[in-house]
Amino acid sequence: MTDRPTPLDPARARQLSAEFGLKPDEFDRVLAILGRTPSLTELGIFSVMWSEHCSYKSSRVWLRTLPTKAPWVIHGPGENAGVIDIGDGLAAIFKMESHNHPSFIEPYQGAATGVGGILRDVFTMGARPVANLNALRFGSPDAPRMKRVIDGVVRGIGGYGNCVGVPTVGGEVNFHPAYNGNPLVNAMTVGIAPADRIFLSAAAGIGNPVVYVGSKTGRDGIHGATMASAEFSADSEEKRPTVQIGDPFVEKLLIEACLELMATDAIVAIQDMGAAGLTSSSVEMAGKGGVGIELHLDSVPQRETGMSAYEMMLSESQERMLMILKPGAEPQAEAIFRKWELDFAVIGHLTDTGRIVIRHRGEVEADIPLAPLESEAPLYRRPTAETPRQPVLDASAIPDPIGIAAALERLVGSLDLCSRRWIWDQYDSTVGGQTVQRPGGADAAVVKLEGLARALAMTTDSTPRYCLADPEEGGRQAVAEAWRNLTAVGARPLAITDNMNFGNPEKPEIMGQFAGAVRGMASACTALDFPVVSGNVSLYNETEGRAILPTPAIGGVGVLEDARQAVGLALSPGLDLVLVGETRGWLGQSLWLREVAGREDGAPPPVDLAAERRNGDFVRGLILSGGVRACHDCADGGLLVTLAEMAMGAGTGATLEAPPAGIPAHAWWFGEDQGRYVLAVAEAGPVLAAAAAAGVPAMRLGRSGGGDLVLPDGSSISVATLRAAHEATLPALMEGIG
Repeated sequence: MTDRPTPLDPARARQLSAEFGLKPDEFDRVLAILGRTPSLTELGIFSVMWSEHCSYKSSRVWLRTLPTKAPWVIHGPGENAGVIDIGDGLAAIFKMESHNHPSFIEPYQGAATGVGGILRDVFTMGARPVANLNALRFGSPDAPRMKRVIDGVVRGIGGYGNCVGVPTVGGEVNFHPAYNGNPLVNAMTVGIAPADRIFLSAAAGIGNPVVYVGSKTGRDGIHGATMASAEFSADSEEKRPTVQIGDPFVEKLLIEACLELMATDAIVAIQDMGAAGLTSSSVEMAGKGGVGIELHLDSVPQRETGMSAYEMMLSESQERMLMILKPGAEPQAEAIFRKWELDFAVIGHLTDTGRIVIRHRGEVEADIPLAPLESEAPLYRRPTAETPRQPVLDASAIPDPIGIAAALERLVGSLDLCSRRWIWDQYDSTVGGQTVQRPGGADAAVVKLEGLARALAMTTDSTPRYCLADPEEGGRQAVAEAWRNLTAVGARPLAITDNMNFGNPEKPEIMGQFAGAVRGMASACTALDFPVVSGNVSLYNETEGRAILPTPAIGGVGVLEDARQAVGLALSPGLDLVLVGETRGWLGQSLWLREVAGREDGAPPPVDLAAERRNGDFVRGLILSGGVRACHDCADGGLLVTLAEMAMGAGTGATLEAPPAGIPAHAWWFGEDQGRYVLAVAEAGPVLAAAAAAGVPAMRLGRSGGGDLVLPDGSSISVATLRAAHEATLPALMEGIG
């Protein structure tokens, strides 16, 4: 038996460090920390813990500028997920994470294990998951493999979520050629826990047992975190072995077993084995607790023979958890996990050494001081280059090539605005029986809390084309739209999680996009009292040097005191339509400009945060007073698309009034000015009077009824025609795939 790890040959160690993603100076830092050449297992541990995916070495300096505190925030960034107080002694626990790289290599398993991983981040803190959401970005459907990617990702999300029994209640999907080589799969889970029973990950108690539970460890996913911290190249298909394989039925058992054990007093700390598997969970738990940890890998449940210490420490096999138990609690815990037919093994104990020591087959495979593994991890303030400003477009100088009605039909059938029914019909959105607003029925999903009147509202939002043109304005808009969508169902927005998807941070223009988006997000979160409580960063989303659009996906959560107060977007006959918010006819970066005029240019619409707050608080107050029958925020496609979506919701048309003088008709109907809502109310008069008293811009748009949208010039388009165009696109696109 040896007491020291066997070091690699120095030249071989340096060569492997480069293959594992460490820069030469980072490897030199490893040598300085250890005072010797690392063993293979030690090098693997450093490489994954110092990867972009695990260490956030390019993004930490910017993420620290985001507002993370509020009276209702129980735990902000730094834990497995964010925790907020939602009243009645309950907490909402939620987070969003990416599985972008794996989902391109192996779409079904990549997306499925993304869902599984984010579920574990939430229930490891003591929450029962109540809802899943997602934010997806795909390339042009004509790009090689893209239809297969779309099909596999959607089936993977549905397959895992449906089997594990958590409803998938909302999300967003967009398409752009910039995602041809790097689709984005961002998964979000929301759970509920008693506010006084939150489980954290900091290990404590010298001598306490370290316990492994869940599935057995295999060779799948080894170096997955490193793979997610590098650009793709033409040989990305060869990285398929780095993609994990998930089993949602085991995940369901793991949820129930963990929650049952959490009802006892046995657990000191608990952590999901996510990216970097056993390495990250053990290092983070011991590091946060300021203790040491010793692991005996011979005791790790294995599903393959002859696994090495390196393979076990870096495996990202799914459905596994690591726990620190109180002394003597092992029999009780083991009985619970055996009952649920899950593996249970004591694989180590906590020490007072401040080191992680790995033993396997009578040998010490790793012996690393934990403090410098974190404190000396690389932290970069990379050079940034600001995105050049685009000019504000003059709408009057942009001709309308096809007319209002034809443009509307084209827009509602476009890839970014067409019905997502083909997608959400593959998701079970009602399992559990608490879903109040299903996909497509409202601006945000609404899920009632079992046994209570209270409900949670949740949404995911981002407009990458705005972020490309102006990252700061785009970051601001993404947060504001999430806040607006929660408001539009009547919820009080409480907090966000984010998923920052960008290209190669070593390029100043990409790092400039990231920094700008964070600045915009921070300003919006501050102005709207909408703090960031959790999140994820996914960088190096590039293939052969071509980056994705900057995509800061925002997941927002809000609360309704009474689920019955929630409103949807579908029109019913005989109601007045009221527009809240100011319209200037902003066409820069609009979908009308791209889909109808064939241009992608101009400055994106500015976000007036004071107006957002004022208009949103006014609308929410109206909804909660019971005076609003339907509400929809104005976003992609502008005002007429908003009205068309409300009309298609229940097949009810509307007769619309003439726009104000001075704004071209196509700019009025399709401009994407921010901070706006369309309300359906019994009578416009009282609403307009209340708006005037509150200093909120508002005007009557028309009245609902009939089967057509009747434009001010007397022309019309039937709701049935719009719905046919809206519903046909994705099924036709995906016909024969599967």
